[in-house]
Amino acid sequence: MFFRQTLSIAGILLTLAGVFAGWVGVSLALAIGLMLALTLGNPWPAQSGKWAGWLLKTAVVGLGFGLPLDVVLGTALDSLLLTIATIAGALLLGRWLATLFAIDRTLGQLLAAGTAICGGSAIAALAPVLKARGEHIAISLAVVFLLNGLALWLFPVLGHWLGLSDQQFGLWAALAIHDTSSVVGAATAFSEQALPVATTAKLARAIWIVPLVLLFSWRQRDEGEAITIPMFIALFLLASLARTLVPALAEFAPLLTTIAKQLFAVSLLLIGYGLTFPVLRQIDWRSLAMAVTLWLLLASASLFALINGWY
Repeated sequence: MFFRQTLSIAGILLTLAGVFAGWVGVSLALAIGLMLALTLGNPWPAQSGKWAGWLLKTAVVGLGFGLPLDVVLGTALDSLLLTIATIAGALLLGRWLATLFAIDRTLGQLLAAGTAICGGSAIAALAPVLKARGEHIAISLAVVFLLNGLALWLFPVLGHWLGLSDQQFGLWAALAIHDTSSVVGAATAFSEQALPVATTAKLARAIWIVPLVLLFSWRQRDEGEAITIPMFIALFLLASLARTLVPALAEFAPLLTTIAKQLFAVSLLLIGYGLTFPVLRQIDWRSLAMAVTLWLLLASASLFALINGWY
């Protein structure tokens, strides 16, 4: 046990050195984390998950210092109608697919919300309102993290193969990939220009957690539940506002953006490190089939809309 932990720590430290030296990007960081988890295990799942979430939110705020507020708001407004359409479509399709695959209603709602809005954050926010059981939360998170990893490697390849523009790919990643970390990772792998589009569109999408939780709270008729609001989105907007109002920050924007990307890579390293065999064994075929089907339908529909200029 001690030997395996020592090897895990060594692998993580070497990867961290590679990330901050510029040798290890987001895709490779995720792959290394997954390899360490599947070969050596993860003796610190709670701690690594907590740090992954904290680093992700810090990185998002850091990206805000490189994006003027008018760019952020412009991108959010450009994708507003398509965002609303895909969220509504994913939630309705998710409900139908859950019935089709004979999945527990609460589990189906968690998977649909995670696909529709922002993966693990939406699941974590909605779970208390739905009074979801622990196994339902674990299964939905495991499925989302698995598909996130696949999307991080698959989307940039498909984007280049299809000849998507930076704007199209950034919006597609924001609309069709579950978590912010993988959206940023995929956009970074595609091009520098796709990154700000993907980041702002994804965060605009993530704001829909709030009305979604309010809707389900109303349906559950339980006013005692607290609503989890993703504060890192507000901090991202404040950072973007500071970048707009303080011209001197423009000088530091490239450095802050580079640090933010490195933090994203570390976050993905820890996310991959959390995908151990015990976590993956929690996924049953019905849940996976439902989530994959919904994801493919959402990705295909949003891609079709973007290619045809419906945004």
